[in-house]
Amino acid sequence: MLTVADVMTKDVITIAPDTPVEAIAKLLYEHQISGLPVVDGQNRVVGILSEGDLMAHSAAIGEAQPRSWWLRFFGDTASRAEEYLKSHGRTAADVMSRSPMTVGPEASLAEVARLLEKHRIKRLPVVDGGKLVGIVSRANLLRGLATAEAPSRPSEASDREIKEKLEAAIEAEGFGRLVNPIVQDGTVHLWGVIDKEAERRALVLLAQNIPGVKAVEDHLGVQPVWAG
Repeated sequence: MLTVADVMTKDVITIAPDTPVEAIAKLLYEHQISGLPVVDGQNRVVGILSEGDLMAHSAAIGEAQPRSWWLRFFGDTASRAEEYLKSHGRTAADVMSRSPMTVGPEASLAEVARLLEKHRIKRLPVVDGGKLVGIVSRANLLRGLATAEAPSRPSEASDREIKEKLEAAIEAEGFGRLVNPIVQDGTVHLWGVIDKEAERRALVLLAQNIPGVKAVEDHLGVQPVWAG
């Protein structure tokens, strides 16, 4: 059965609590992502920040409307302070959602699906031993579920071993950095974004050359760097 460790994205883009809001917006745009974890110096997750947080921040700055006198009088002081930080904050620590929900690498995909649906969120940091080791999103989950639809067949090498060897090969070759491979019963499913068709062919060949791989399914999309 597939677990979070099989489908999660390991190469996670993170920010520090003191990262300026402007730099965060640039990261989200450049990497075409909608959120990212906030970690401290020990790689522990202290918050999560989404494009929704930044949009709310920008909207509040643009409106800059004063609160009515009765809300100021009867409203909770701590809530007003928190609201001001989120709407006028300058760093990730000001606008992030604190104490985010996390999952472990051995959690089942069904468990992640329930959490995402129940709390209406798009992603969950994956934590092992208190440290961030990956992130699992709705896209990762759907890819894993789609992969799991194939009937089970015995595999000469374990799927986890194949995945680890392929990820190491991708890292060593220096291409396919935005690719998330999922392995099910010896079949490698390549998900993610590439820059050129040559990169697609190279990734398929790279996967085929991993011992134990029975087949390679190409689900890659093309996103030229200049189009970002």
